[in-house]
Amino acid sequence: MKVKPLFRLTIAAISFIAMENTAMAQTGTGNNVNPKTARDWVQSNKWKNGLKLNLYKHVNAVEFYKQYHNNKAVWDKVFSYLREQNLDTLSAGKHPIDGENAYASVTEAPSKDLDKAGWESHRKYIDLQYVIKGKERINVIDINKATITKPYSETSDAANYTAEGASYIAEPGTFFLFFPQDVHRPNIKVAGYDVVKKLVIKIKVVN
Repeated sequence: MKVKPLFRLTIAAISFIAMENTAMAQTGTGNNVNPKTARDWVQSNKWKNGLKLNLYKHVNAVEFYKQYHNNKAVWDKVFSYLREQNLDTLSAGKHPIDGENAYASVTEAPSKDLDKAGWESHRKYIDLQYVIKGKERINVIDINKATITKPYSETSDAANYTAEGASYIAEPGTFFLFFPQDVHRPNIKVAGYDVVKKLVIKIKVVN
């Protein structure tokens, strides 16, 4: 019996959809990202496009994977900016990258004593933080383990907290990424480093 062309086309379409669904389940695209897929992707460094800086090892790999793949063109511009700029000579102030989708701010200022440094999180923008010169301490904790002290403000894109979290030394060579679920306390003074030159890139959150 001959198989009609329309029937063959229908079978082919069903097979293609099944393969696509299987691929999505394996790679974890969309909102259901497989944690191992995300970690492997981060460790592959393909997203760096030649960028020599390191990413701190406890980054939220699943969220990074989602945000990057949902907004790849902007993230690629950010990493190109980091790769192509002479960060040591960047002047203090705001620097454009991609309009309101991504922009950089450079500061050169004293770091803070621990009791003066505040916990914060953001909803509209992801923080990429990089110490160009000097050292500072940064604390990080999941938002579900922090206690709100100042509710989120649309104007400042920030909420404030009290918390106890993991502690990292931020210094040249390694950058940090803080997503909306990452409550962070940056700018903490490290002995011997009174003034820190720092770059913060704001990258729009895409859901």
